[in-house]
Amino acid sequence: MRSFFWFFCLYIPILCAVMNKILTSSDDLPYNYVPTMWVCAMFIALFSLSSIIHVVQAIRFRLWWLFPTAIFCGLLEVIGWSARLWSSKNPFLRKAFIMSTATTIVAPTPLVAANFIILGRITRQLGPQFCRLSPRWYTILFLSCDILAFVVQSVGGSIASGTQPVLGGHIALGGIALQLVVLILYTALATEFLVRFALDRPVRHIHNVEGGIKVNPQRGTVDTSMRHMLFGMSVMTVLILTRSIYRTIELAGGWDGKVISTQWLFNVFDGTMVMVAIFTLNVFHPGVLLCGLDDELGMGTNEQKVQGSHSE
Repeated sequence: MRSFFWFFCLYIPILCAVMNKILTSSDDLPYNYVPTMWVCAMFIALFSLSSIIHVVQAIRFRLWWLFPTAIFCGLLEVIGWSARLWSSKNPFLRKAFIMSTATTIVAPTPLVAANFIILGRITRQLGPQFCRLSPRWYTILFLSCDILAFVVQSVGGSIASGTQPVLGGHIALGGIALQLVVLILYTALATEFLVRFALDRPVRHIHNVEGGIKVNPQRGTVDTSMRHMLFGMSVMTVLILTRSIYRTIELAGGWDGKVISTQWLFNVFDGTMVMVAIFTLNVFHPGVLLCGLDDELGMGTNEQKVQGSHSE
């Protein structure tokens, strides 16, 4: 009798483990694994917290462009991770997988747009004569590319979650690759701007509207607040760039590839990267560090025109 008892004590856990492995076979699961419930719940809580803080900060400092950028990113992430939480309870449910795939692919794109807008404000304060483009054109150009990348990723994610996963994956990969190229270009131009500012080597002259005389405006100063804002932007850029590289490799490997089938890689290089980036903007907030600047979305009062003549 005692032997029979110990046999069942050992056999039943092994049987349950085997049955669980059979029922959750990666060959049949949309993700190729079952999302971990507590991880999904943690990301939902963190993205919700950051989004609420961003709403309060946007209203407090009247920075309305944060709603379609950082706050929209947080909302998409909450939806995406909620879908993954749903999948942790119903791993074979196709609707949850579709919702998660479509939202997590595009979610960081609005956050990238916030970085572009902030760069325009910084170049305006430190001196537009040190950058290749005017502050307004920085915002217009990079925002347009960001919106295009968002649309391509959205279309690709929707198709990939439906009946044509291969085609959709290629389209989504194109959108992420476009975002990666834009991020690299943005980083290069921002780096050039900061180097030229540090060396006091302007690349263009500012054309005064009234006098028509080419005179460079006074060079701005980098105080403690500006250093903190530049540090925050740098951290956000590195995090989102890392995430974009990961998603490019992930989608390039296909829907059954090793990278996309490894849960911890997604949790670390997608969820954690975006989560730390969005909280970085909470901490290094433009409403605090860049207060008093004119809005770069066309509401400023400075109407200087930039003429692209080189001064070197």
